[in-house]
Amino acid sequence: MREYFSRRRAALRSLLADSGVDALLVTDLLNIRYLTGFTGSNAALLVHEGGDDKTIFCTDGRYTVQSATEVPDLERVLDRASAAKLADLAAEKKLGKTGFESQHVSVEQHEDLKVRFDRVELVRTPGLVEQLRLVKDEQEIEALRQACAAADRALEDLVSAGGLRPGRTELDVARDLENRMLGHGSTGPSFDTIVAAGANSAIPHHRPTSAVLAAGGFVKIDFGATVDGYHSDMTRTFVIGKPAAWQEEIYELVQRAQAAGCEAVLPGAEVSEVDKAARGVIVDAGRGDEFGHGLGHGVGLQVHEAPSLAATGVGTLSAGMAVTVEPGVYLPGRGGVRIEDTLVVREGTPELLTLSTKELVVV
Repeated sequence: MREYFSRRRAALRSLLADSGVDALLVTDLLNIRYLTGFTGSNAALLVHEGGDDKTIFCTDGRYTVQSATEVPDLERVLDRASAAKLADLAAEKKLGKTGFESQHVSVEQHEDLKVRFDRVELVRTPGLVEQLRLVKDEQEIEALRQACAAADRALEDLVSAGGLRPGRTELDVARDLENRMLGHGSTGPSFDTIVAAGANSAIPHHRPTSAVLAAGGFVKIDFGATVDGYHSDMTRTFVIGKPAAWQEEIYELVQRAQAAGCEAVLPGAEVSEVDKAARGVIVDAGRGDEFGHGLGHGVGLQVHEAPSLAATGVGTLSAGMAVTVEPGVYLPGRGGVRIEDTLVVREGTPELLTLSTKELVVV
């Protein structure tokens, strides 16, 4: 396992050279977890171009034992002000240019770092670790696979137990589903579960309320599980009782759009073109104005991370990226449909991680 994190730090060091810095002060906790395996709530990491023997990890006294277990292969120092401590050490060691994660540092923190780095040149180097996190290795993909499986099983249990029935509230269903995910190995939901019944299903990110599920209405559920820090993300839309013609129409449309989007998830594909592949199906049906959000996003240690699959997105997909494909059609005051999967970009066809049926399920 330690070689696993050491390889990531080695890959980061090659980016340091390209960025013209001698070291990188890592302060984002997810990036620290990615590089070291540390899961505590306070830490900083000074990655030196010279190798792991010059790289320093800092946390506070609450994590003395935990850090010895999770980060045994790096020099460790203890200080509550972890980033400040490493900044002082960088100055003492007379490092040259030192990068910092400017996208994660507040103005106040930056002012403090500038004072401490008075003998070292501090350089903005945003997104270096995130570049590495874009493409998942097989261990990360396995964690994503398990997170998706936990969500799939929980949804199957919910439906089999009659959990989507008239009279239950959106909040009832959300809490029920989250508890079932815990029972299948999740350490917690990826985000606050969305359960949107009836007309609320036309609100893309509706928050569950005491609204009651009723016959004739859609029930849209957007949810995910977390395993080993990695998140799943899936949306399924159900209908209670016999669907009306308009419900069948928009469901079938979203289903076709989602299939087109998934087929476009290929190495080398422009992210904007993936969005276009799905969006075009909805636009051609005259409902383009009823699909008002991007097609999808990356998923990993964060449930929303790069890349962005949107008309305004920039970049191309690479094998190993994990993304969602989630088109929707929303009719205000009536109801809406979204179908979402988590997939891994592979050579040939993508690997589908969320396996719950995408046929219209009538409950």
